[in-house]
Amino acid sequence: MAEKKKATVTRSSERRAAATHPPHGQAAVPSRAAPGEPHSGQSQLAAFESAMRLFHARQFREARTAFLEARDGPERDIANRAGLHAQMCDRRLQEAGSAPKTADDYYTWGVAMLNTRSLSAAQEHLQKALAMAPDSDHIHYAMALAKALSGDLPGAYKHLERAIDLEPHNRVAARQDADFAPFATRPPLDGLLYPEKRGW
Repeated sequence: MAEKKKATVTRSSERRAAATHPPHGQAAVPSRAAPGEPHSGQSQLAAFESAMRLFHARQFREARTAFLEARDGPERDIANRAGLHAQMCDRRLQEAGSAPKTADDYYTWGVAMLNTRSLSAAQEHLQKALAMAPDSDHIHYAMALAKALSGDLPGAYKHLERAIDLEPHNRVAARQDADFAPFATRPPLDGLLYPEKRGW
């Protein structure tokens, strides 16, 4: 998404891996190496898998602890992934402590979800932002991109058209936005972004 965003959020490599959840009411417990004993590759993997179950159960504090344990093991690939997921847990815990209240709060959360391609969550937050600030061009612009990435090009057209009505420069911004590039020459967005080509 172009610099239309008010808040720049780093793209994450987070991907939702399939993982089984622990039985209801029961948290998965990561395996731990004995005190003073080096972490083996097997126990490191077990700790990472337990941490992933906790992560998908949204038990981010416990998952963070388990990811940090897995990060200390000998397998470099697992250690790197564990470190990244520990950072994700930190962000989730920080977000939980500051629930959105304003249109800009919801917009910022929506952009964060958009950048990780959590498109359903992005649209949910952006819709709440629009309910509070229906004439904010940057929110309509972000919603247009969320709709386009979700495959809803008519919905993208509606929001991008409104964003351009509110701020004509958004037409140029969308033309130059790498995220819009796959949709810019497809109807109905092509006619909106390149009106001079109509009738060619």
